Amino acid sequence: MSEANASATRITPGNALRPEDIALEVRTGLAKPTEDTAEYALRLGDDALILAQRLGHWISRAPELEEDIALGNIALDELGHARSFLSYAGGAMTNDDGSARSEDDLAYFRREHEFRSVQLFEQPNGDFAATIARQFVVSYYQFLLYSRLTESKDATLAAIAAKAVKEVDYHRDHAAQWVLRLAGGTEESRKRMIHGFRIMWPYVEELFRDDDLTGRLAEAGIAVAPSSLKEDFDRLTGEVLTEAGLEVPDVPAAPGGGRQGKHSEHLGYILAEMQVLAREHPGASW
Repeated sequence: MSEANASATRITPGNALRPEDIALEVRTGLAKPTEDTAEYALRLGDDALILAQRLGHWISRAPELEEDIALGNIALDELGHARSFLSYAGGAMTNDDGSARSEDDLAYFRREHEFRSVQLFEQPNGDFAATIARQFVVSYYQFLLYSRLTESKDATLAAIAAKAVKEVDYHRDHAAQWVLRLAGGTEESRKRMIHGFRIMWPYVEELFRDDDLTGRLAEAGIAVAPSSLKEDFDRLTGEVLTEAGLEVPDVPAAPGGGRQGKHSEHLGYILAEMQVLAREHPGASW
């Protein structure tokens, strides 16, 4: 049994595995991802981290108090997923002193081209309808991904996914209800919902691209091939769009490249805001 799976008897899908637990197992050698597995965890962690940063901007700005709280809670859920995935990814990456890179090292001390999030997550919030359009796509994608990832042969990935899928199931319902509400509301709200989908949909295709890394890991039973999620994604999102009287936008796919560190101009601004305190006061604690 590999080191990555050695803790399977203690970390079982459904247990509330905390980032601190993962970090401890990484430090003690109980959980040691391969380089491929660490790169995969880094991708998923970056997706969640950048989305959390985007959603956090809505705190005190949402159209109603209940939404202020809801979007803030969704952002915190995503941040928790990011912490877990990044803590695990750091187990195969080292700092200059030879120590494993922590979640903070990966979040605050990497540059733009070192992030592996797909470009959808970094797109500007826009108005509330645009944010809901992005959240609708993301939540259905993450729900399908994490549902499948609970079956991973890597015990740590499976445990992270088992906790995360319960949270993104709520995110999915929240987004779907808002799509129906906005599309079926006023003429203005419907127009904004349609526009929100048009500006976000070019970035959907990148979510489902396979590459050599996901191919190797999927074959080994560790990761999920992104393309294998597309059929269910189309079916489930299509059901909501049909109920809302909306169509899938007929827009060309964006080039993408986030998994290879190629990002839109927006990511640099996100990182500048997110990383400034840690970079100005490295090692500070409070």
